[in-house]
Amino acid sequence: MDNNLIRKTQSLCPDCLKIIDADIFERDGKVWISKTCEKHGSVEDLYWGSYEMYKKAEKFAQDGKLIKNPNIKDKVKCPFSCGLCKEHMGHTALANIAVTNRCDLRCWYCFFFAEKAGYVYEPTLKQIRDMVKALRREKPVPCNAIQLTGGEPCLREDLIDIIKIIKNGGIDHIQVNTDGIRLSQSLALTKRIRRAGANTIYLSFDGVTAKTNPKNHWEVPNAIENCRKAGMGVVLVPTVIKGVNDHELGDILRFGFDNIDAIRGINFQPVSLVGRMPRETRAKYRITIPDVIQRIEEQTNGEIGKEDFYSVPSVLPVSRFIEAITQRPRYELSSHFACGMATYVLEDNGRMLPITRFVDVDGLMEYLNEKAEEIRSGKSRYWVGVKFLYKMRSFVDKEKQPKGLDLANILYKAVIKHDYRSLGVFHHKALFIGMMHFQDLYNYDIERVKRCCIHYATPDKNMPIVPFCAFNVMPQIYRDKIQKKFALSIEDWEKNTGKKLEDDLYVRKKEESN
Repeated sequence: MDNNLIRKTQSLCPDCLKIIDADIFERDGKVWISKTCEKHGSVEDLYWGSYEMYKKAEKFAQDGKLIKNPNIKDKVKCPFSCGLCKEHMGHTALANIAVTNRCDLRCWYCFFFAEKAGYVYEPTLKQIRDMVKALRREKPVPCNAIQLTGGEPCLREDLIDIIKIIKNGGIDHIQVNTDGIRLSQSLALTKRIRRAGANTIYLSFDGVTAKTNPKNHWEVPNAIENCRKAGMGVVLVPTVIKGVNDHELGDILRFGFDNIDAIRGINFQPVSLVGRMPRETRAKYRITIPDVIQRIEEQTNGEIGKEDFYSVPSVLPVSRFIEAITQRPRYELSSHFACGMATYVLEDNGRMLPITRFVDVDGLMEYLNEKAEEIRSGKSRYWVGVKFLYKMRSFVDKEKQPKGLDLANILYKAVIKHDYRSLGVFHHKALFIGMMHFQDLYNYDIERVKRCCIHYATPDKNMPIVPFCAFNVMPQIYRDKIQKKFALSIEDWEKNTGKKLEDDLYVRKKEESN
């Protein structure tokens, strides 16, 4: 079979982690990655399931800004010099803080819980405060969004104190990554989390049936209802595994759409195949972003199609235009184009209407790039702003947009007047549909790591901020090494707390699962 080379990159040997050259190439309409280690042989794996979608995503590739005050200033050897280093192209758009590695579930595909690790990692309140300070020091754009993750964050008895520390540290957006079990059991806890400053619950949700979502199928409805009562938005997070739950993607979307008053988005995550895994198993479970999108198109009968999705950096012209208007660095989503794709869906007479069906996204982004360049070349920001208001309406088809929505006016208020309350109105009417495919050692592309904008904050002063696909894909260098350094043995933890680790495990009552 003919292999058509797309580009060359560098990757890692899955066995020895040696940096090796890799080829990204097209074959039979799909995109593949291949690499050869002198000691451990060749590896080939699926990179993207559609070359056509790959080319569309690549059109929007743009690098973010280099970090002005990197933590790592010595000689860089990516991805072994995190972080962030002086060569990293993009600020922390979202920081993960793992507040515990304890969990109340034992999902078969999970790579991260205390019993397996052999220790309990739970950073102190001081360490968490220091992590927030490190994130806020980042230049030119300080981090402004943090996700509390684990393990299960709700196992921390001081979770409310943690949220308050982060809020008081200057972070506007706080989301809690959870299985929702404890939220389903306590409206009071849900309200306390909201009052402390959390904006969003990032809710694990792998399917609409007990077979595809045995972890929290019975608890999800009450968890969402409690979030609704507490005034807290929910993002559903399905881990998509080929042959396991990929036949329910359309039903997941309809579930989110039917609960759009509480659910703000769905973020599909094609499974990261961590650990040493034979080729047959990888082929069995591997699913990529275009494969997920193709199934969505099929399972929604075309209500949402592949033409409706855009790669994450496609929104960079918005940030660059606002930056030109305000004359100061702005928040950017500058990840590698292959990391993720997304769209927005609105309700229109009971149907799901993607925003791309009434907005000329390509034309709008091209126009914003042009206007930003005009301002940088010396034209009046105010005159460009007036022209923007006039021109903006030409990119929105008023006849096709849902009744009661004036998107052009919302965008004008947000971009020119910096009135983000209007965007809040939009977000309450729209359902975000995204997908982010985190890497593993088989499809590892170092060019993606250099542009990662989702990071982990750690208590280790030598590596305080680490890109996601370095932190979790090479746990022996980052995640496990750091957490073990700041952890207690299970024996010591149980002695100090008077608890048993096994008591964390959630046991569902038989009658609740009927």
